[in-house]
Amino acid sequence: MAGSDEFVGRLDPEMCVVTAAADGERAGCLVGFASQCSIRPVRFVVWLSEVNHTFRVAQAASVLAVHLLTREQRCLAELFGGRTGDQVDKFRHLRWREGHAGAVIVCDAAAWFVGRILTRVDGGDHVGFVLDPVQWGGSEAHAGPLLRLGEAGSISPGHPVD
Repeated sequence: MAGSDEFVGRLDPEMCVVTAAADGERAGCLVGFASQCSIRPVRFVVWLSEVNHTFRVAQAASVLAVHLLTREQRCLAELFGGRTGDQVDKFRHLRWREGHAGAVIVCDAAAWFVGRILTRVDGGDHVGFVLDPVQWGGSEAHAGPLLRLGEAGSISPGHPVD
């Protein structure tokens, strides 16, 4: 029987960039743990690492924006996954706009939605933010296969991993 590491290693979820804004601060990170978690009503959960700068900003936020990236958008994945907001403004040289309730929307994302935070769930070293989607869109210029965890595995995290 296969061990849990072997089983989990076979999973290859889609990566996304999650952004948050609160108290005049913007943050964003690359996330590999995210999924729809309810059909009626539609709900989505994103899991943020407690050591991540985005987690700290998200704690004070009322909404989060979730962005899908294509394989060709690896540079965005590297920016949001390989740099920490504790040291760099990830939005400085990036096209972004304000969305519903002050959400930070990355304009070049293949697809995105803004979700109102309904609850937070402790999951160990990550916290799940359960979202109610309230606004969505995307860029027709970026179509194609989505970036998956296996393709982003070589990105070194911008924050320490214990």
